[in-house]
Amino acid sequence: MIALILLKVNPMLALLVVSLITGLLLQMPLNKVMVSINNGIGNTLGGTVMILALGAMLGKLAEESGAGQKLVLTLVKLFGRKYIAWAVLLIGLVAGIPLFYNSGFVILIPLVFAIASTLNYPLLMLGIPMAAALSITHGFLPPHPGPVTLATIFHANIGKTLLYGLLISIPTAVIAGIIFPKFVQASKINAQPNIHYSLKETIGLPSLSKSIFILLAPVLFISLGTLGVYCTSNSMALNILSFIQEPTIALLLSLGLTFILLKWEINRFMNAAVEGVKAITMILLIIAAGGAFKQILLDSNIGIILKKYTDSMHLSPLFLGWLTAALFRITIGSATVAALSASGIVAPFVTGGISAELMVLSVGAGSLMCSHVNDTGFWMFKEYFGLSLKDTFRTWTLMESLISILGLLFILGIHAFMG
Repeated sequence: MIALILLKVNPMLALLVVSLITGLLLQMPLNKVMVSINNGIGNTLGGTVMILALGAMLGKLAEESGAGQKLVLTLVKLFGRKYIAWAVLLIGLVAGIPLFYNSGFVILIPLVFAIASTLNYPLLMLGIPMAAALSITHGFLPPHPGPVTLATIFHANIGKTLLYGLLISIPTAVIAGIIFPKFVQASKINAQPNIHYSLKETIGLPSLSKSIFILLAPVLFISLGTLGVYCTSNSMALNILSFIQEPTIALLLSLGLTFILLKWEINRFMNAAVEGVKAITMILLIIAAGGAFKQILLDSNIGIILKKYTDSMHLSPLFLGWLTAALFRITIGSATVAALSASGIVAPFVTGGISAELMVLSVGAGSLMCSHVNDTGFWMFKEYFGLSLKDTFRTWTLMESLISILGLLFILGIHAFMG
């Protein structure tokens, strides 16, 4: 926290240096410190690097092809002015699955401005549903970095994590994206954006069916494989479905499907895909360094010591996972870094009776808690919508906190139902 907040050190360097210092302060043998760091980097990236790279490729192709814009234009016509906020919420959820938060925000924000301007609609009544949907997909749904990396660390099934995440995401999105803006009277908050767009039909966009397949193909393949294994006893079918539900395979199939649907020249397709990977280079390095820090915490047995202390408190491990990630989020700012930092401490909590998939989601929910001035998302929301600090706190910060708390409550509900 000192390195990130006070010294303004890059998160990757901060995590790596602090991993070394932590290992030495915990009196780990010098040779074991580097072994632990290398193991942490390898174990974390080994299970996630291809998923994140392929997901970034698909997100860039969805952006370059105009699939997201086509979906927006169609839903605006379909829902009309009365239910336009629902349309924007749906757009955010669908487009947010393949796109990283910052990319999704930058892509969708001009369309939100354009819809509000065209329909003379209060800007924040559309901006909050869009931001809520993107935040929810970022915290709860693979192939986003946080959930994918946590699933690797906790040895969770990504298909089940996705399905549980969808169960949590839908009601949370409705409450945070539709009901919350009315509660805080977002329509009366003075938003003064410096950017103005007009919504015009654009030629050359893919068809609606192509756009939906491009945006949702990974979810369809993973869900098909995960649900299909429960619907057949045929050994060959089980092998195929188990193969399809692997995120790397699902994303590869999605890229192949996208290439067929877009009918682009191979050079254009590959150039766009490579640009997508370039955009997440620093994210991958931060995840690698976070894996090193996680492994140091695991090998030093801090998590086991903390677990012994908390056993007497009779608190749910899911709540403790959420709380640990929430504390990191409040102090550090970055949701991904908060989730990774918390994972090494709460990994020992994944024991008999606690679903690894629900632990992934509880830490993910905690990592969204109380975004404020140390989070880039806070400033993006403030500046794009031209809000005062006070209004940003009462909209963005409250919205993020609501998503985090609702996520925890729904996770605890699923756990109680399963138990």
